Amino acid sequence: MRLDKFLCDMQIGTRSQVKEAIRKSLVSVNGVPVKSPDIKIDEKKDIVTYAGEEIAYQNLYYYMLHKPAGVITATRDHHEPTVMDLLTDVCGKDLAPVGRLDKDTEGLLLITNDGELTHKLLSPRKHVAKTYYVECSGVLTAEKQRLLENGVDIGDRDLTCPASVHMISQSDHSYVMELTITEGRFHQVKRMVEAVGGSVTYLKRLSMGTLSLDDGLAKGAYRPLTAKEISDLKQSTKRASAR
Repeated sequence: MRLDKFLCDMQIGTRSQVKEAIRKSLVSVNGVPVKSPDIKIDEKKDIVTYAGEEIAYQNLYYYMLHKPAGVITATRDHHEPTVMDLLTDVCGKDLAPVGRLDKDTEGLLLITNDGELTHKLLSPRKHVAKTYYVECSGVLTAEKQRLLENGVDIGDRDLTCPASVHMISQSDHSYVMELTITEGRFHQVKRMVEAVGGSVTYLKRLSMGTLSLDDGLAKGAYRPLTAKEISDLKQSTKRASAR
């Protein structure tokens, strides 16, 4: 890889800024100051320093976003604010949300440029579990709960896959539950609730696979995933492949 491309990819600066840094002898490779931006380096073996600090190569990035209501899950939009507009100071090219949360839905959203992991997490064959906190109007009887858990008709060719329902509270006209599904159909949670005579009034995603929303992350805030969170996610998709 060319040295200037490496430095640009690592967010050191624009191509012209990187060239200026090299001209000022701020960049060294294996301890030797370099003068040419187009020298080739081995980004995985050579030690590159900028202003005395080592720059470790990284091309894949992972961020947890606490999506607020009112923004759409897209990389760009001409009319609506997007989740990517919230990530104002991040590294990584070609970042994109994994899956989609509706505009009025809050909660966990993974942002990454790891296309392989994205594909595995969204693949219908992987059955990656996603848990939602759901506030609903209506009444969820034992029979309706069994329908949600065993498979319900939401107007598609097939019934929904088996789901898990954990009831939190219920009154005469409303109920709150945690619903875990292993699919990602269009408006699936809302359609499942409607199929048993209810209506979703508030929806928040709590987890996706092994990744759970950080309780300390405010709405609209984000943070990089930890090394363990990334490893656990990748391992979970491998286990899903083996089933």
